[in-house]
Amino acid sequence: MQAQRGTLRNVFGSTRGYEGLVAGHHVTLLKDGEESFPAMLSAIAAAEREVLLEMYWFGSDATGWRFAHALADRAREGLRVVVVYDAIGSLEADPAMWAFLRDAGCTVHEYHPIAPWRRRFRIGVVNRRNHRKMLVIDEQVGFTGGINLGDPWAPMSEGGQGWRDEMVRIEGPEVAHMRTIFFHGLRSLHGRPMPLKATALETQRGDHPEGTSVRVLANHYFGQRRAIRAAYLERIRAARRSVFITNSYFVPDNNIRRALAQAARRGVEVRVIVPGENDVAAVRHASRKMYGWFHARNVHIHEFQEVILHAKTAVVDEEWAVIGTYNLDYRSFRFNLEVAVAVEDARIGALCAQRFREDLESAPPVDWQAYRYRSLGDRLFENFFHLFRKLL
Repeated sequence: MQAQRGTLRNVFGSTRGYEGLVAGHHVTLLKDGEESFPAMLSAIAAAEREVLLEMYWFGSDATGWRFAHALADRAREGLRVVVVYDAIGSLEADPAMWAFLRDAGCTVHEYHPIAPWRRRFRIGVVNRRNHRKMLVIDEQVGFTGGINLGDPWAPMSEGGQGWRDEMVRIEGPEVAHMRTIFFHGLRSLHGRPMPLKATALETQRGDHPEGTSVRVLANHYFGQRRAIRAAYLERIRAARRSVFITNSYFVPDNNIRRALAQAARRGVEVRVIVPGENDVAAVRHASRKMYGWFHARNVHIHEFQEVILHAKTAVVDEEWAVIGTYNLDYRSFRFNLEVAVAVEDARIGALCAQRFREDLESAPPVDWQAYRYRSLGDRLFENFFHLFRKLL
C-alpha cells in the first residue's frame, strides 16, 4: 500500500506537466440535460470575450438549434465564437445550421471530414474521432462530461428522451488548460499554430491554495495518450473501500479488468453500472461477453433500466472522482480525442457516490441465472463482437 501511495503522489500530487492536481477551483456537478443545458446556455449568455465549443454530436434538432441561436447571438455582439464538431458524431446535422452559425460570425470547423470531396479529407484519420464535449467561456468557466447537444439529452418534459448523463462545471486555473486543449485540437486540424497566448490564469496555475483540487486530463499529446486511463488505473489500484464506475460503453482492456479484480480481491467494494439498453448494440454484446469473468471475481455488474445510460464517471473511496467523455473501451483509449476532469474532494466524492447509489435503484444486478442460460443467438453475437472489441 505504501508503494501504491508513493506512485499516486508522483502521478497526481506533483505540478509537473499534465500530472498534478491544481487547487483553487469551484466545481459543480450537473445531472442530465435538465441541469446541464440551462447552465451551459447561461454561461454562453454571460460571456464577455470568447466562447469555445467542442462537441462530438451537435444535432440540428430543437436542442441543437437552441444552442446555435445562443452562439450566433454572442457572435453578432462581437465575441469570438469558435465551434468544432465531429464529422461522424454530427453526421445527421443539417448543413444549414453550420451556414447559419458562420453567417452570424462564428468560426466553425469540421473535425476529420469523411466525405472524400471535402478539402481536409484524409483517409488515414477517418477512424480517429473527436469525442469531446467541452465548452470554455472567457477562460473562466469550463464544462465537460458525456452530454452532447441533442434532443436525446433533453428532458422528457421538453420533448427529449431524458438520457442519463453527467456534466461538470469548473471555475479556476484549470479552465485555461481546457482552452489550451481546445486550440491544440485546432492546430492538429490545420497543421499550423493557432492563436493561443499565455493568460493571467495560465501564469497563475498552482497559486491558489484554497478550493477544490482539479486536473483536466486529455489525450491530445503523444505523451498524454494514456493519461486518462492511467488515472483510472492508479486510483483503482490504490482503492481501500470502494470503486464505483458508471460507463456507457464498458469494454475494458486487460489492465483495467485485472485492476478491478485485484481491488475486489483486497475486499474493496467494486460495482459497475452499464446500460441495460445501449444505443450501440455491438458494444453491448461485446460488453456482455465479459460479465461471467467479472462475476467470478466478485466485481458486481448492474444494468441501468430506466432510460439510455450515457454517463462516463467514476468515484474511488468517495474521495476522488472523474467526470468526462472517456469510455472504458478501446476506442477511447486508442483512437478518440477525449477529455476528463479529475477531482480530489470529499464533498464532490460523496456527492458522486450518492448519485451512484441513487442510480443503483434503477440498475439491478445482472441476473446470473438468466445470463448463464441465455440463448445461443446471444452467445454467438457476444463472441462475434468481442472478437472486434478493439475496433468498436
